[in-house]
Amino acid sequence: MTLFVGLGNPGSQYENTRHNIGFRVIDKLVDNSSARDISKTSFQGKLNRASNSLFLKPTTFMNLSGKSLQAVKHFYKVELDEIIVIHDDIDLPFGAVRFKKGGGHGGHNGLRSIDTYITKEYLRVRVGVGKPEHKSQVSDYVLHNFSDEEAKVLDKLIAHVAEACKLLVSEELNVVKSKYSLKTIEGLSI
Repeated sequence: MTLFVGLGNPGSQYENTRHNIGFRVIDKLVDNSSARDISKTSFQGKLNRASNSLFLKPTTFMNLSGKSLQAVKHFYKVELDEIIVIHDDIDLPFGAVRFKKGGGHGGHNGLRSIDTYITKEYLRVRVGVGKPEHKSQVSDYVLHNFSDEEAKVLDKLIAHVAEACKLLVSEELNVVKSKYSLKTIEGLSI
């Protein structure tokens, strides 16, 4: 059983923010797989299932994402190496896509929460959202919508990441890295 976890914040005011790119990828995966909603209150998130895949959007808000992930992991007895977390990354330029197993949270509160609840040894799909000029602007920056320019190519980027996620189930990490890693949005054939 593979558990895909998209990070974001619940509520329409956050829907199109940079911080919610993980939620948007999960929505795409759910749409593409005709998954059905199997949410329970105890999961503290919206959970969908299609055959051997689970798709989770924690509704705990970003800083407590690990709580929801841990509940689903335990209920379905999902192994650490079957967990794929999709999240925004300000240390990558907009449109960059990277994959890695384990590592630090890099100041990302959603990852920090997950690390606390289930350890660091899960697979991460890092989606670059760019970074603000000053470190003090980070929380404001990630909670703002994508720019009009970025919004024009966002659907293509989300589709690209969703395709990569599907492939992670059946292919080695290095194969997916070589096919789907992007340095910038220019690497995406639009």
